[in-house]
Amino acid sequence: MKKGLLLTPGPSKVPVELCEVLGKPIIHHRTPQFQQILKELTEGLKKIINTSSEVYLLASSGTGAMEAAVANLASPGDKVITVEYGKFGERWASLAKAYKLNAVTLKIEWGRTITPEEVKAALVAHPDAKVIFLTQCETSTSATPDMAGIGAVVKDTPTALVVDAVSALGTEPMKMDEWGVDVVCSGSHKGLMLPPGVGIVAASAKAIAMIESSTNIRFYFDLRKSRKALADTDTPFTPAINIIIALNEAVKMLLAEGLDKKQEYYLKMAKAVWAGVEAIGLSVYAQPKYRSRGLTAILIPEALNPKKLVKTMRDVHGITMAGGQGDLDGKIVRIAHMGAVDEYDILTGLSCLEKVLKEAGHKFELGASLAAAQKVLNS
Repeated sequence: MKKGLLLTPGPSKVPVELCEVLGKPIIHHRTPQFQQILKELTEGLKKIINTSSEVYLLASSGTGAMEAAVANLASPGDKVITVEYGKFGERWASLAKAYKLNAVTLKIEWGRTITPEEVKAALVAHPDAKVIFLTQCETSTSATPDMAGIGAVVKDTPTALVVDAVSALGTEPMKMDEWGVDVVCSGSHKGLMLPPGVGIVAASAKAIAMIESSTNIRFYFDLRKSRKALADTDTPFTPAINIIIALNEAVKMLLAEGLDKKQEYYLKMAKAVWAGVEAIGLSVYAQPKYRSRGLTAILIPEALNPKKLVKTMRDVHGITMAGGQGDLDGKIVRIAHMGAVDEYDILTGLSCLEKVLKEAGHKFELGASLAAAQKVLNS
């Protein structure tokens, strides 16, 4: 019987407790009961994001949150900076183009990310840039930047710092206020352990001023409407009711366990995967300095047919990992260690990976990845 284990970097594995919440009878959203849940959830998300800023909830995926940031902070013709070091960095550029912004795109080598020094140089070259858009965890490469260092560079400038934290929130540290991040965009379906359906946008006072002055045409993703509704503990349009209810429980779970403790656990699982991969003669794609806690991209020799490996693990063994995207299509396998994934899931995933690699003709000692990973996990 297939195990049915989800090890993809979104959607991520949903805990049984949250599946039960998702399956409860729906309630009406214009009620005191739902308002209380909204209030609890927005306060909880503030703790996850480490901010006193307003948090808006959208019925969308994480891309909806990103589009809301682009549509609300800038006006047609405004200069903005988009940073690409993977497929999702490219999405910022695509969104900027769609909203007719004057986008300066910084292309960074895939496998690493932009440095604070490179951000500083970009702002010196483009002091009139209204916004800089970048990605905290680049899901296509498993790389993450020095957010604290980047925030320190942007914080006291007129430029707003907007961060795609869709794959990062809950898994990587986010200290929005301390680091000077102006907008955090995320979603419900990765580190927050739920199906897709809720987009999350946190906006600083600097960002809110830009939202109010933007001349962009907006309707559904108009954050001015979200602000107005939030003042009455409400949403401007019909929310993803049951996902919001479950998200409130997910946030409570993370906070009760201790977010710092949970993120250290993700880092330990990540290190276990890195050790396991190297023990069987493979390489982690992201450079060591930039590796994320939430997922690992594993370089696979072309002769081993990475796409076939992913298909075999999923269709034959019931273990779902992700392949590559964009320039990495057919070159990597991505395994997630975020959300509800635990060390036993990771060991199961590595065991399956070993099996299909051996069948594909890769030469290594069976069990080597498991031994290396368990050595890290037991340290």
